[in-house]
Amino acid sequence: MKIKFLFCVAALLAATLVSAQPKEVRLWPEAPGSEGKTSAEAVRTTDQGERVISNVHFPSLTPYFPAKDQATGAAVIIAPGGGHRELWADHEGHNLAKWLAERGIAAFVLKYRLAREANSTYKIDDHAFADMQRAIRLVRSRAKEWKLNPARIGTMGFSAGGELAALSGMRSDAGNQTAADVVERESSRPDFHALIYPGSSARYTVSKDAPPVFIACGYKDRKDIAEGMAELYLKFKQAGVPAELHIYAASGHGFGVRERTTGATAKWPQRLIEWMDDLGFLKP
Repeated sequence: MKIKFLFCVAALLAATLVSAQPKEVRLWPEAPGSEGKTSAEAVRTTDQGERVISNVHFPSLTPYFPAKDQATGAAVIIAPGGGHRELWADHEGHNLAKWLAERGIAAFVLKYRLAREANSTYKIDDHAFADMQRAIRLVRSRAKEWKLNPARIGTMGFSAGGELAALSGMRSDAGNQTAADVVERESSRPDFHALIYPGSSARYTVSKDAPPVFIACGYKDRKDIAEGMAELYLKFKQAGVPAELHIYAASGHGFGVRERTTGATAKWPQRLIEWMDDLGFLKP
């Protein structure tokens, strides 16, 4: 009897843990440009136990919500990197999302379509960026349901995902108010954006109405990022848009968020939420 009771308790705990895990929310029932593509995603695990995802045909968001008594109303959509060939979903996605949620910021890990993996029919601007824009609209459309402030929804990206986050701040629209799809009626403009060693910086332009930006990268990264981010900061400064830049002397590309990271680079997420607080995104 005692064994049966313990088994029931264990089963209940296991069920509770499964139900507590964040569930993906698809951006569309079927994403435009992915019609007829039904093959399963590929997931590999690195030697460090980190998941790397490819073959994405159903772009989605995985939400992490803060406790009600800690919620600030702010939300961040996080796009992992991977050269548009794969998604390094943990150290450039889920690790940070959990960390932010523990500090009162809702976080959504974006799984976007990959334009540069073998035999891909997708394009960065037509599909991956469309996934980012749809994600912004979707989160804003469900802000009331998810207890979010629709004026505190930002984007963040690492490497290739940083390119999408950058583009989100440079190309946006107010939404289509006559669209049958209520999600498409929402604005795709982020209220702030964070660029963590983003790729393709040479294509970035900055206008005076761009959202404020937080930038972080490594001194040892390749020239177009290590120097490109300094140049990008100046573009924001010249446009009169609030910007903050951190270049970490001991780091290169891909540091992300890992427990084993030490030194100043390990503290960049804290600098991020301090920046968000300074600009009023975390205040009641």
